[in-house]
Amino acid sequence: MMILIAGPYRSGTNNDPKLMKRNLERLESVALPLFRMGHMPIIGEWVALPLLKLAGAKEPGDSVWQEIQYPAAHRMLLKCDAVLRLEGASKGADEDVRVAKEHGLKVFYSLDEVPPA
Repeated sequence: MMILIAGPYRSGTNNDPKLMKRNLERLESVALPLFRMGHMPIIGEWVALPLLKLAGAKEPGDSVWQEIQYPAAHRMLLKCDAVLRLEGASKGADEDVRVAKEHGLKVFYSLDEVPPA
């Protein structure tokens, strides 16, 4: 399965780049285990961050950010088979789960719930 890893990225950071980086590293920490289980992991920020840079985003939440950050994740989500929702408050991740359920995708809440390929 292609599995979108969803969880806090910007939430709770007050836009502190170090905290956002730490959140991204937490999302990425489950990517290799998913891959080794035979799945294809994807994180919305892997797609959105280069686009944000190219589009000239100045800071999290600016108009360019709003244009790209969440729409990139949602477009990617529609190509996925499932979502792995990591713990932590996140409006974006909650929206990913809502969209996934709306489209009949599987939603897992821990790595242990994901079956091997």
